[in-house]
Amino acid sequence: MFRDQLGIPAPLAYLAIAAEFFGGLGLIVGFLARVAAVGVAVTMAVAMVKVHLQHGFFLNWFGDKQGHGFEYHLLALALALVVIVHGAGAFSLDRALYRQVATPNNAAGMSSVRDVC
Repeated sequence: MFRDQLGIPAPLAYLAIAAEFFGGLGLIVGFLARVAAVGVAVTMAVAMVKVHLQHGFFLNWFGDKQGHGFEYHLLALALALVVIVHGAGAFSLDRALYRQVATPNNAAGMSSVRDVC
């Protein structure tokens, strides 16, 4: 479908599949959330432009049109942008790993990580 109907090369199709799968997992647990959100945002933007833009804005709730609009994809893109800007949140693995690395008594002696982030 990616290559034949949409004209997307196979390597980019596999990259989109990986971004959707691993990006979703990353967003659920908050691990590399900003990277995951970028992958999801790019995938949603491409899907919105290549497939759903021609069907209008609204989803096909009643099944009376040919396809779905880009309403959902715009929402997912906006939510991904929020995660890109603000990060994963207080209960994410990213925050827990940052706290572990940023403590002054860690074994690697990386107390200056706080200045970088």
